Amino acid sequence: MEYEKAIKELENILQELENPNVGLDEAIKLFEKSVELSKVCLDKLNQTQGKVEIIKKQLDEIVIRPFNEIETK
Repeated sequence: MEYEKAIKELENILQELENPNVGLDEAIKLFEKSVELSKVCLDKLNQTQGKVEIIKKQLDEIVIRPFNEIETK
């Protein structure tokens, strides 16, 4: 599931939970679903953080040299 879709579903659940007419059983189901969606979001964020860290390491390895030091073939 995409991060944005999970966030949107969480927003919808929050709106439903704010409705005073939601019964206890339904509220528990919505809460359980929100926990699952929160885990999806957290996993996506952790994956993204890992990718960003890899890219940062790759960027740190780039050596910038003056143009006149570049060998021509």
